[in-house]
Amino acid sequence: MFIGHVAVGFAAKRVAPKTSLGLLIAAPLALDLLWPVLVLVGVERVRIDPGNTAFTPLAFTYYPWSHSLLMSLVWSVLAGVAYWLWRRYAVGALVLGAGVFSHWVLDAVSHRPDMPLYPGGATMVGLGLWNSVPATLVVECLMYAAGVWLYARATKPRDRIGTYGFWSFVAFQLLVYAMNEFGPPPPSAQAIGCMGLALWLLPVWAWWFDSHRDYSCS
Repeated sequence: MFIGHVAVGFAAKRVAPKTSLGLLIAAPLALDLLWPVLVLVGVERVRIDPGNTAFTPLAFTYYPWSHSLLMSLVWSVLAGVAYWLWRRYAVGALVLGAGVFSHWVLDAVSHRPDMPLYPGGATMVGLGLWNSVPATLVVECLMYAAGVWLYARATKPRDRIGTYGFWSFVAFQLLVYAMNEFGPPPPSAQAIGCMGLALWLLPVWAWWFDSHRDYSCS
Protein backbone atom coordinates (compact mmCIF):
# COMPACT_ATOMS: atom_id res chain seq x y z
CA MET A 1 0.00 0.00 0.00
CA PHE A 2 0.97 3.63 -0.38
CA ILE A 3 -1.92 6.09 -0.14
CA GLY A 4 -3.57 3.65 2.26
CA HIS A 5 -0.75 4.27 4.73
CA VAL A 6 -1.09 8.03 4.32
CA ALA A 7 -4.84 7.68 4.90
CA VAL A 8 -4.12 6.20 8.35
CA GLY A 9 -2.06 9.26 9.22
CA PHE A 10 -4.78 11.66 8.08
CA ALA A 11 -7.45 9.84 10.08
CA ALA A 12 -5.26 9.74 13.19
CA LYS A 13 -5.43 13.53 13.56
CA ARG A 14 -8.94 13.21 14.99
CA VAL A 15 -7.65 10.89 17.72
CA ALA A 16 -4.43 12.74 18.55
CA PRO A 17 -5.07 16.39 17.64
CA LYS A 18 -2.05 17.65 19.61
CA THR A 19 0.34 15.60 17.48
CA SER A 20 1.63 17.08 14.24
CA LEU A 21 0.28 15.52 11.07
CA GLY A 22 3.90 15.18 9.97
CA LEU A 23 4.50 12.59 12.69
CA LEU A 24 1.07 11.01 12.25
CA ILE A 25 1.88 10.36 8.59
CA ALA A 26 5.50 9.39 9.29
CA ALA A 27 4.27 6.64 11.65
CA PRO A 28 2.32 4.51 9.14
CA LEU A 29 5.04 5.18 6.56
CA ALA A 30 7.84 4.40 9.01
CA LEU A 31 8.69 0.92 7.74
CA ASP A 32 8.88 2.27 4.19
CA LEU A 33 11.03 5.16 5.39
CA LEU A 34 13.48 2.67 6.88
CA TRP A 35 13.34 0.14 4.05
CA PRO A 36 15.05 2.13 1.23
CA VAL A 37 17.94 2.97 3.55
CA LEU A 38 18.44 -0.73 4.31
CA VAL A 39 18.18 -1.57 0.60
CA LEU A 40 20.82 1.00 -0.34
CA VAL A 41 23.29 -0.25 2.28
CA GLY A 42 22.69 -3.87 1.26
CA VAL A 43 21.01 -5.11 4.43
CA GLU A 44 17.71 -5.83 2.67
CA ARG A 45 17.02 -6.82 -0.93
CA VAL A 46 14.43 -6.23 -3.64
CA ARG A 47 14.41 -7.11 -7.33
CA ILE A 48 12.46 -6.01 -10.40
CA ASP A 49 10.14 -8.85 -11.36
CA PRO A 50 7.22 -7.76 -13.61
CA GLY A 51 4.28 -10.05 -12.98
CA ASN A 52 5.31 -10.85 -9.41
CA THR A 53 1.86 -9.48 -8.56
CA ALA A 54 -0.61 -7.72 -10.82
CA PHE A 55 -0.18 -4.43 -8.98
CA THR A 56 3.59 -4.08 -8.56
CA PRO A 57 6.66 -5.36 -10.43
CA LEU A 58 8.69 -5.52 -7.23
CA ALA A 59 9.71 -8.77 -5.57
CA PHE A 60 10.56 -8.18 -1.92
CA THR A 61 13.10 -10.93 -1.49
CA TYR A 62 14.56 -10.07 1.93
CA TYR A 63 13.31 -7.39 4.32
CA PRO A 64 12.97 -8.83 7.83
CA TRP A 65 14.48 -5.88 9.68
CA SER A 66 11.99 -3.38 8.33
CA HIS A 67 8.91 -5.48 7.57
CA SER A 68 8.77 -8.61 9.73
CA LEU A 69 5.99 -8.90 12.29
CA LEU A 70 8.42 -8.94 15.21
CA MET A 71 10.45 -5.94 14.09
CA SER A 72 7.28 -4.02 13.24
CA LEU A 73 6.25 -4.45 16.87
CA VAL A 74 9.70 -3.33 18.00
CA TRP A 75 9.62 -0.19 15.83
CA SER A 76 6.08 0.53 17.06
CA VAL A 77 7.09 0.38 20.72
CA LEU A 78 10.20 2.47 20.12
CA ALA A 79 8.20 5.14 18.29
CA GLY A 80 5.55 5.32 20.99
CA VAL A 81 8.03 5.41 23.87
CA ALA A 82 10.24 8.00 22.18
CA TYR A 83 7.29 10.31 21.56
CA TRP A 84 6.00 9.91 25.10
CA LEU A 85 9.43 10.75 26.55
CA TRP A 86 9.58 13.80 24.29
CA ARG A 87 6.04 15.18 24.61
CA ARG A 88 4.49 13.34 27.59
CA TYR A 89 1.31 13.05 25.48
CA ALA A 90 0.05 9.52 26.08
CA VAL A 91 -2.66 9.57 23.41
CA GLY A 92 -0.19 10.73 20.79
CA ALA A 93 2.31 8.08 21.84
CA LEU A 94 -0.28 5.31 21.56
CA VAL A 95 -1.54 6.57 18.21
CA LEU A 96 1.98 6.82 16.78
CA GLY A 97 2.85 3.34 17.99
CA ALA A 98 -0.36 1.95 16.49
CA GLY A 99 0.31 3.88 13.28
CA VAL A 100 3.71 2.25 12.87
CA PHE A 101 2.22 -1.21 13.36
CA SER A 102 -0.67 -0.46 11.00
CA HIS A 103 1.88 -0.54 8.19
CA TRP A 104 2.55 -4.24 8.75
CA VAL A 105 -1.17 -5.03 8.97
CA LEU A 106 -1.98 -3.26 5.70
CA ASP A 107 1.04 -4.76 3.96
CA ALA A 108 0.07 -8.24 5.16
CA VAL A 109 -3.27 -7.70 3.42
CA SER A 110 -1.66 -6.35 0.23
CA HIS A 111 1.46 -8.48 -0.32
CA ARG A 112 1.67 -12.00 -1.60
CA PRO A 113 3.14 -14.35 1.06
CA ASP A 114 6.56 -12.70 1.30
CA MET A 115 6.42 -11.03 4.73
CA PRO A 116 8.43 -12.84 7.44
CA LEU A 117 7.20 -13.17 10.98
CA TYR A 118 10.68 -12.51 12.40
CA PRO A 119 14.28 -12.19 11.13
CA GLY A 120 15.51 -15.61 10.13
CA GLY A 121 12.04 -17.14 10.05
CA ALA A 122 10.91 -19.26 7.12
CA THR A 123 7.17 -18.67 7.47
CA MET A 124 5.89 -15.93 5.16
CA VAL A 125 2.49 -14.28 5.23
CA GLY A 126 0.45 -12.15 2.83
CA LEU A 127 -3.17 -12.22 1.68
CA GLY A 128 -2.39 -11.05 -1.86
CA LEU A 129 -4.66 -8.05 -2.45
CA TRP A 130 -2.07 -6.92 -5.01
CA ASN A 131 -3.03 -9.87 -7.20
CA SER A 132 -6.04 -7.79 -8.26
CA VAL A 133 -5.48 -4.30 -9.61
CA PRO A 134 -9.17 -3.26 -9.43
CA ALA A 135 -9.53 -4.48 -5.84
CA THR A 136 -6.33 -2.71 -4.80
CA LEU A 137 -7.41 0.56 -6.40
CA VAL A 138 -10.85 0.42 -4.80
CA VAL A 139 -9.53 -0.39 -1.32
CA GLU A 140 -6.73 2.19 -1.31
CA CYS A 141 -8.72 4.99 -2.94
CA LEU A 142 -11.63 4.51 -0.54
CA MET A 143 -9.21 4.52 2.40
CA TYR A 144 -7.52 7.65 1.10
CA ALA A 145 -10.80 9.47 0.50
CA ALA A 146 -11.96 8.61 4.01
CA GLY A 147 -8.68 9.73 5.58
CA VAL A 148 -8.64 13.03 3.69
CA TRP A 149 -12.29 13.66 4.57
CA LEU A 150 -11.71 12.98 8.26
CA TYR A 151 -8.71 15.32 8.37
CA ALA A 152 -10.50 18.05 6.43
CA ARG A 153 -13.47 17.83 8.81
CA ALA A 154 -11.25 17.84 11.89
CA THR A 155 -9.17 20.88 10.93
CA LYS A 156 -9.62 24.24 9.29
CA PRO A 157 -7.06 26.38 7.43
CA ARG A 158 -5.61 29.40 9.16
CA ASP A 159 -4.26 30.87 5.93
CA ARG A 160 -3.55 30.01 2.29
CA ILE A 161 -0.75 27.61 3.16
CA GLY A 162 -3.22 25.66 5.27
CA THR A 163 -5.53 25.39 2.26
CA TYR A 164 -3.29 25.05 -0.77
CA GLY A 165 -0.51 23.18 1.00
CA PHE A 166 -3.03 20.56 2.10
CA TRP A 167 -4.83 20.09 -1.21
CA SER A 168 -1.63 20.12 -3.25
CA PHE A 169 -0.33 17.36 -0.97
CA VAL A 170 -3.50 15.33 -1.58
CA ALA A 171 -3.23 15.80 -5.35
CA PHE A 172 0.49 14.98 -5.39
CA GLN A 173 -0.13 11.70 -3.57
CA LEU A 174 -2.71 10.67 -6.15
CA LEU A 175 -0.41 11.64 -9.01
CA VAL A 176 2.50 9.60 -7.65
CA TYR A 177 0.17 6.70 -6.97
CA ALA A 178 -1.05 6.72 -10.58
CA MET A 179 2.48 7.00 -11.94
CA ASN A 180 3.65 4.06 -9.83
CA GLU A 181 0.80 1.89 -11.04
CA PHE A 182 0.56 2.85 -14.69
CA GLY A 183 4.14 3.93 -15.40
CA PRO A 184 7.11 1.75 -16.38
CA PRO A 185 8.89 -0.35 -13.72
CA PRO A 186 11.95 1.20 -12.05
CA PRO A 187 15.28 0.42 -13.76
CA SER A 188 17.06 -1.16 -10.78
CA ALA A 189 16.93 -1.96 -7.09
CA GLN A 190 19.35 0.90 -6.47
CA ALA A 191 16.94 3.28 -8.19
CA ILE A 192 14.10 1.98 -6.01
CA GLY A 193 16.13 2.74 -2.90
CA CYS A 194 16.98 6.24 -4.09
CA MET A 195 13.39 7.00 -5.04
CA GLY A 196 12.24 5.59 -1.71
CA LEU A 197 14.31 8.18 0.13
CA ALA A 198 12.00 10.85 -1.33
CA LEU A 199 9.30 9.54 1.02
CA TRP A 200 11.09 11.40 3.81
CA LEU A 201 9.81 14.65 2.28
CA LEU A 202 6.17 13.71 2.82
CA PRO A 203 6.12 14.04 6.64
CA VAL A 204 7.91 17.38 6.31
CA TRP A 205 5.31 18.61 3.81
CA ALA A 206 2.49 17.38 6.05
CA TRP A 207 4.04 19.09 9.10
CA TRP A 208 4.28 22.34 7.10
CA PHE A 209 0.65 22.65 6.05
CA ASP A 210 -0.69 21.15 9.28
CA SER A 211 1.06 23.91 11.22
CA HIS A 212 -1.12 26.34 9.25
CA ARG A 213 -4.36 24.60 10.19
CA ASP A 214 -6.29 24.52 13.49
CA TYR A 215 -8.01 21.56 15.05
CA SER A 216 -11.71 22.39 14.90
CA CYS A 217 -13.53 19.36 16.36
CA SER A 218 -15.16 19.75 19.74
